[in-house]
Formats: sequence, C-alpha cells, structure tokens
Amino acid sequence: MPKISEHEFQQLESELSLADSLNCSRLLCPMPVIKTQNKLKELAEGEILKILCTDPGTMADIPTWSRINDIKVLGYAEFSDHTIQFLLQK
Repeated sequence: MPKISEHEFQQLESELSLADSLNCSRLLCPMPVIKTQNKLKELAEGEILKILCTDPGTMADIPTWSRINDIKVLGYAEFSDHTIQFLLQK
C-alpha cells in the first residue's frame, strides 16, 4: 500500500485490532528494520503491528523489507510531528 495521509492512517488504525506496537524513534538504519523483524517473530499470522519511526529512510526500508518477507503493509503515513508510522500485518 502506498503512503497515505495522517487522517487516513488514523482512520485505518481505529478500524483495526492491533496486536502490539513498536517504538523505533531516534533509531537509524538498519535498527528499525531489525527491531521490526524481531517483534514480528513474536506475533501470530494475521496479527497487526504498529511501528513508530523518525528515520525518513524507513519510508523505503520497511515497505521493501516487508515485500521481500511477505509481510503486508496495511498503510504508512508521515505525521505532522515528523514521525513515520506503519501498520504491518504478519
């Protein structure tokens, strides 16, 4: 899924049941991807993980990693507070 607006992300998040969240604020590549990979190992198939990042590179890194590893990106958005948030489904 392509990048969506902050409002669309919040609406999507409100419709989903999140299994867990992961704060990767102030972490630089490759740490957000590594922490995401490790957290997803703890989740069951179909569960949803919310990720909070501040590294702009994650807008390319996490969707690319997800595509390679058959993880579904439900949506991601850049927020007015300069965070990037992702919703991934294992």
